[in-house]
Amino acid sequence: MSRTQSKLVVLTGVACAVLALPCVAFAQSQSPFMTGATSLESNILAWMTPIAIILVMVLGAMAMANRISWGWCIAAILGIAIVFGAPQIVTWVQGMFGV
Repeated sequence: MSRTQSKLVVLTGVACAVLALPCVAFAQSQSPFMTGATSLESNILAWMTPIAIILVMVLGAMAMANRISWGWCIAAILGIAIVFGAPQIVTWVQGMFGV
């Protein structure tokens, strides 16, 4: 191998390394869509927590005053529990099926 060929091989290797650096620099551990979805989920849960607390108090008061059925009250509370427990439920189901 001549000296110019060895320089060409070295320069080609350096060029490939330089071209591959932006891929490493811009690599992310998580997609921006997943980050946005997680942020949206936490914001919705932060807004809905006080609303759910007030709703449970109103439903309990209405059920005690015999304005609505206790079944409706219990069903609404169960729905709230499912909504707020959704991330844990999804993780549990994924673990059951090995996803």
